[in-house]
Amino acid sequence: MNELPEWFDQPEANAACAYIVEELPLLVCQRDGRVAGLVALKQHPPSATEIFLIAVRRQFHRRGVGQRLVEAAADWAWVAGCRLLTVKTLAPRDQHEPQYAATRAFYEGSGFIAAEIFPKLWHEDFPCLFLVKPLDRRIP
Repeated sequence: MNELPEWFDQPEANAACAYIVEELPLLVCQRDGRVAGLVALKQHPPSATEIFLIAVRRQFHRRGVGQRLVEAAADWAWVAGCRLLTVKTLAPRDQHEPQYAATRAFYEGSGFIAAEIFPKLWHEDFPCLFLVKPLDRRIP
């Protein structure tokens, strides 16, 4: 997260997130012998798994790592009995934030559907966009 300050620029939130992630299932993608990206998953029984955190090192952006992590998360969720994969990200707001526009486009391109905006879930200055990806029959 420290390598991606455009997305993770709130030190207190980052510390809280890092603490929570320690207790969650974590999937990792390696490239060239190092961690290229990771995804932490949070179950919401009976039918949903949330991508609680996903991060890809900058040098691996646009190289398929994020897509592979989403697919691995979907496979993991399916095996766990879930039929929905969810994720939350920053909703559009009246600021120039190309990194979040790219994030939303990534999720939509990965099959997520924007379901709802929660204006004050995190904080009134940080509206939350909730996205859902229905999971098809999968063979892990």
